[in-house]
Amino acid sequence: MTQQLQTLPAKAFSSRGFAADSPARPVFVALGVILIVAWALFSFDGGQFFSQSNIVGIQQRSAALGIVAIGQTLAILAGSLDLSVAFLMSLSSLVAAETMAEYGVLPAVGAVLVVSALTGLVNGVAITALKVHAFIATLGVSLIIKGILEYRYDGPAGRVPESFQHLGYDRVGPVPVAALLWLAIAAAAWFLLRRTSLGYRIYAVGGGPEVARLSGVRTNRVIVATHVLCSLTAGIAGLLLAARLGAGAPTVGTDGGYDLESIAAVVLGGTALAGGKGGVAGTVGGVLLLAVLDSVFNQLEIDSFAKDVVRGLVLVAALAIYARRRRAR
Repeated sequence: MTQQLQTLPAKAFSSRGFAADSPARPVFVALGVILIVAWALFSFDGGQFFSQSNIVGIQQRSAALGIVAIGQTLAILAGSLDLSVAFLMSLSSLVAAETMAEYGVLPAVGAVLVVSALTGLVNGVAITALKVHAFIATLGVSLIIKGILEYRYDGPAGRVPESFQHLGYDRVGPVPVAALLWLAIAAAAWFLLRRTSLGYRIYAVGGGPEVARLSGVRTNRVIVATHVLCSLTAGIAGLLLAARLGAGAPTVGTDGGYDLESIAAVVLGGTALAGGKGGVAGTVGGVLLLAVLDSVFNQLEIDSFAKDVVRGLVLVAALAIYARRRRAR
């Protein structure tokens, strides 16, 4: 298989290797600019943007989005996407809280991972075997989960023991445990993309599925694998949200807008929506950019309408810049 992969055009792997995360540079430049502007604004007003409490808050707010955005990165790199993650996060929080109340933490974590993996499998099979476009397939699955949530739950349910709530609130020095979990998942995804044959295949399928198939890559298996991994990250994010809330909630994922927010973070990080180009580092930058913007908006007490307008403008501007850069090349 390695020999077959090496026969693929260099273009299929041009975004891997040392250049894999080069599209991430603009998002980190933008992040630096926003941090400087935020520091200046708060210093002028007599406040401190870089206080420990604010930095910890940014890390805590970005953890759940960061975890699910890592999974979304894998799906998008393979030329797909997943719109079911928000509802799956809500379902995972409820499965976790209800199972913990009856059977304990370990069975609950296992149940969440199984439910998440099965959801990703359904998404992948619908896309590959049934030939349904990823947008429609994952939207359909999200509506199914939504129906289950609305039928079974009217509000929060279950109970998370205090021992598990440490995941949502404890810190190691100034770094929250939730941020360390996000970092570990990001590092694992980076290793998968950079150092494994599956990583080669993900970039190959996203860069040119027909070329990859003719070169011996089982494209359907790759797409299914990325959707399973994406759903697993959504399940882990649901566990984190349950730890924070102390219970499961049927709207915790959708209220946070984690489906579109995760896609926005991936795109802001320079990963191409068409697939085959980008990486984990850019997604980390995109998540941090959105988290810093939220922190600035909250401290300046800007209303939610203005928040959405600014975030939309940032996303559109980022897409325009990336498109212009591609045309220039």
